[in-house]
Amino acid sequence: MLQIGIVGGTGYTGVELIRLLLAHPEVAIKIITSRSEAGKLVSDLFPNLRGACDIAFSEPDIKTLSACDLVFFATPNGTAMKMVPELLAEGVKVIDLAADFRIKDVHVWQQWYGMDHSCAELLQDAVYGMPEINRAEIASARLVANPGCYPTAVTLGFLPLLEAGIIDESSLIADAKSGVSGAGRAASVANLLCEVTESFKAYAVNGHRHLPEISQTLTTIMGKPVGLTFVPHLTPMVRGIEATLYARLTDNSQDLQSLYQSRYKDEVFVDVLPQGLVPETRSVKGSNLCRMSVFQPQGGDVVVVSSVIDNLVKGAAGQAIHNMNLMCSLKEDAGLTLTALLP
Repeated sequence: MLQIGIVGGTGYTGVELIRLLLAHPEVAIKIITSRSEAGKLVSDLFPNLRGACDIAFSEPDIKTLSACDLVFFATPNGTAMKMVPELLAEGVKVIDLAADFRIKDVHVWQQWYGMDHSCAELLQDAVYGMPEINRAEIASARLVANPGCYPTAVTLGFLPLLEAGIIDESSLIADAKSGVSGAGRAASVANLLCEVTESFKAYAVNGHRHLPEISQTLTTIMGKPVGLTFVPHLTPMVRGIEATLYARLTDNSQDLQSLYQSRYKDEVFVDVLPQGLVPETRSVKGSNLCRMSVFQPQGGDVVVVSSVIDNLVKGAAGQAIHNMNLMCSLKEDAGLTLTALLP
């Protein structure tokens, strides 16, 4: 059994990671850390884990964490980079669910995240943890940067079009919507029930932190810069992301449905719906699936893709476990054969 550590287990991503790992047949959670909740039973903070998890939160300690085979960081941005070098030196594999290692250019990272990077020398070593594009690299990685939720939905939606080279990559549009859990568990007036229910709004229109991450990934796929307009929106639901993606075709001869089905036919966590069907966020709630559909309205030269994920699973904890499975030579879908929740 793999011995697993989780640094930062008190947020929505942390509790989802714990829930999924408890059902994984090949791992055992050894330690769950929290400076603020040290000494308290995890199940006292998260009653859904009562009877399933008897671990108490503890202070993060390099010596204890070094006894693990792999450590997940489900911490705020800027936390993992302070501990990862020591863990890697001890031979521990690391998956960071925050943004510390996603951006390769340290100057870009510091611009968007507003702090100095304490181990910039590791940025080039970190593998971007999207299995659908970096499977082989993840399998041999010691440090994986788990993608953000918006970047997962957007990248997977655009990927077949970019790889086929049939769209104008200079004018891509991503119109994305997220449930409130994407904002995290910390108290905030803007995220109160009375503030978000019966309402819908765009935010960070002038620039969201996920923009450079998405642009970096799409640029890597294309081998040249892309032009992307990315606008996120807040929706009055708990979980889920829907990304409506727009691109202008430069080659109208392709059967887009066949293109998408062919690209993802061997991807266990991507489901291309039959032609004409529209994916719903509720159809992936609690699962590690990305469901999508591709459209060519009125047979014109604009292609529209709708891509949906659960932001806490495929957009965070589930994708992290998929990466763990690859890094540790386990079956890719181990612990992730989850059917979505309805209603």
